[in-house]
Amino acid sequence: MVFFLTMEAFGRLHPSHRNYDQWLQMEEKERELHRRDMADLYIATAERYEHSAIFIHQNPSTDEELQRMVDLIRERTGDRFFLMAHGDATFAIPNGNDMEAFSCQLVEEPEKLKAQTAGWVRAALERAARGRRPGGLDGYALCADYCFNTGPFLSPAQFSEFITPYLTAVTKGYRDLGYYVIKHTDGNIMPIIDQLVQSGPHALHSLDPQGSVDIAEVKRRYGSEVCLIGNVHCGMLDMGTPAQIAEAARYALKHGMPGGGYIFSTSNCIYTGMPLASYEVMLDVWRREGNY
Repeated sequence: MVFFLTMEAFGRLHPSHRNYDQWLQMEEKERELHRRDMADLYIATAERYEHSAIFIHQNPSTDEELQRMVDLIRERTGDRFFLMAHGDATFAIPNGNDMEAFSCQLVEEPEKLKAQTAGWVRAALERAARGRRPGGLDGYALCADYCFNTGPFLSPAQFSEFITPYLTAVTKGYRDLGYYVIKHTDGNIMPIIDQLVQSGPHALHSLDPQGSVDIAEVKRRYGSEVCLIGNVHCGMLDMGTPAQIAEAARYALKHGMPGGGYIFSTSNCIYTGMPLASYEVMLDVWRREGNY
């Protein structure tokens, strides 16, 4: 979904890793040069590694800067790439500082949490409606993570109460506006996968093998209902041998490709610290074997 190794590949920081304080000090001429540098980096990454999509992490994270970035990329590439941005409006697993308070709220203030999420959904759809125009974004990636490797943070019953109605609403809203929707979540999604598919996304990522999600099983059960994206093992890309990486890539292709409805991808982002050479091994397998 995201390639963060831009420093190793191009000698340039990924846009989301750049310092916002420096942006605040720039005059407009400098900001425009900075925007163009970020757009060029997104395009260079997609072209070098044969990506079909560009996931824009606008920095600063304002609607105006997102639209500017979309326009700069379109100016250079037309409709060659699927352009997407973050668009989730549901609760993810809370961080360690907030987990206890959130857990208490689930029991003590459930209606307050639901009202908060409903507000997020309304705001997300209003923002998407304002940004809908020819040559704009193609879709949204909904990147709230719901699961650990052992299973979801919320029980399936809690998930059906606090997440699914709002995930369904924001997904339908985006689709009604003409956007494509990708739902991403790491970890073991199998206890809630029925609810994720029924919420109606066009595609589901990451089908995480580190969370014991088997793409072969997901393809068998849901391959006719939703496009699958994944699921080359990121742990193998980080720590594995070339042979292990090739095996993980080959497994994803073998079980994802039959019948179409599949996008080859890693099970997470290509994160900072991962060996770039390992990513190249994965792509070499795809170039040789990922062909119908």
